[in-house]
Order: sequence, then structure tokens, then C-alpha cells
Amino acid sequence: MPDLLRELLLRHHAYVPSDNDFQRRARLLQALWREEQGLPIGEHRGQPLGSRLTMPSAKDTLANYLTGTIRDVVRAEVLDPARSRGKLFSQPRIWNDLLSSQPLCFNLFGELQRDLPLASRVLGRLSGGRIATVSAIDFEHSPGRGDPKYTGDRSAFDVFVEYRTPSGAKGFLGVEVKYHEDLSDPPAPHRARYDEIAASMGTFKPSHMALLRTKPVQQIWRDHLLAGSLVLDGDRGIAEGLFAIVYPAGNAACARAIELYRACLADTRTFSAWTLEAVAGALRSEGTPAWLAAFDDRYLAFDKITP
Repeated sequence: MPDLLRELLLRHHAYVPSDNDFQRRARLLQALWREEQGLPIGEHRGQPLGSRLTMPSAKDTLANYLTGTIRDVVRAEVLDPARSRGKLFSQPRIWNDLLSSQPLCFNLFGELQRDLPLASRVLGRLSGGRIATVSAIDFEHSPGRGDPKYTGDRSAFDVFVEYRTPSGAKGFLGVEVKYHEDLSDPPAPHRARYDEIAASMGTFKPSHMALLRTKPVQQIWRDHLLAGSLVLDGDRGIAEGLFAIVYPAGNAACARAIELYRACLADTRTFSAWTLEAVAGALRSEGTPAWLAAFDDRYLAFDKITP
């Protein structure tokens, strides 16, 4: 690590020894953003941490969220007991952790939930025209947690988009969003149901099935299987489904995992990987909403960090 970067991390209370290079820069970027917003520093294990907000004020003010519209979406989706029932929002991280991908989901897709025509244009561009009209956007969505008709586990999509194709058929997009994560968590216990869905989907190379059960690709595989199981379920009238993972271009660990995962696929029609930069570019191509500058500054302005 360059001495200047280490000095910056220490100065802004953003040095965590276990971080990889991208995680260091992402954490420092969040610490700088917090300081620019004049937000008090939070703590981790009794020590100040620049990428953390203070509680309970972070929950009271929703300072982790970029606009009034996004805060309204969070109130409706997370704070409403009826709407959030059965959803696994990680608390207090969703309020006070600036690096967490759950707040990032709302900061990226919250405005789109309230502007479906814009969502239709942006996701149509990203999907190569497969998505014609977006009808709804939901967060932390599962068709049935623990339901053996699907994957039988508690997997959920970070973001779930219902859409119509150009021909009017019903489709969905399930999205997994990553920011600083490196996909190094231990794989979940394998279930025979995963193999059943994989065989029915016909998407995976038989020679790579053992690899799909291991990190760093198993989490991607399980989300892809959840999407596949929803298409295979004939009760919902769904004609097609697409699973996409969204991640920053500089997150080399995610990029490597996605490359490894792609090598396991015999058919890529139900899988996409979009960088945050590509999503932001699609937004700019469709009119550059005012909130996008705040998003770029918060999550993608790595040029602030010189080393």
C-alpha cells in the first residue's frame, strides 16, 4: 500500500487492516463523503470509523440516503412494518454503514421506482432491448423464502423489476448489487434442489457443476437459480427472466468472480453483469437526472483519492 494512501486512511479513520485495495479506496471515499456532508463519525467496536454514521441519528434522519424521494422509498419499503414483513434488511447497517450494498440499492434504484418511464428506458438500454416497459420495482424480494418450489433457502434479490417485453410478454429482472464485497464468504450448505433447478434450466456446463458449489461463485449461482426457478414455476405467467449482478468496475474481486462464473455457463441468455459505471452511463444517456451527480460523487468519484 502506498504510504500516502495509508496516511489518508489513518487521517480519515478509514484504515481497516483486512481490507483489500479496492475496499480501502471505497471506504476512504465514503469517509470523505461523510465529512463533506458534515455528518458525525460513527464507531466500530468502540473506535471511530470514517465509513460509519452515528446511531440512532442515522435512522432518524436517513442520512445514508441521497434524496428526499429515496428517503420516502426507504420509509415505505423498510420502515413500514407491513411492507417490510418477511424481508431481511440488515439493521443497523442499512442506516449507519456507508459501505453497505443495501443502502446503495435504494440510492441507485429508489428514484427509478418512482419514475418508471425512466426505469424502462435505462433498463431497456442495459438489457439490449429485452425490457420494454417496467411496471414495478421492489427491494429485497423473494418469490418464497424457504419454499421448496423455488430454491428452498432464504435467498432474495436485492432489487426485483417486473417488466413487459417488446411483444408484451411478462418478464422480470432480479438484481444482486455489490459495492465493496469480495464474494469471499464461505458457501452456503449445498441443497439437492439446486442441482434439480440447474438441470431444468439447461444453462450450466455439466463439467463445471462442482465449481459452482464453491466460493466465489456459489452466491451468484444461487441467485441465478432463484431466477431460474421463478421462470420454471408455471403459476405466474412469466415468459422470461433475467438475473444481473451490478458492481463497481474497480472491484477486481467481483470482476474475477464474474469471469469465473461466466466460464461455467453453456447459455448466457439469462445472466448479465453490469458495472455501476455502465448503469450510471445508461442514466446519463436517458437525460441525466439531477440526483445522478450526487450518486456519482458518493460512490464513483475515486479521482478524489490521488494515490
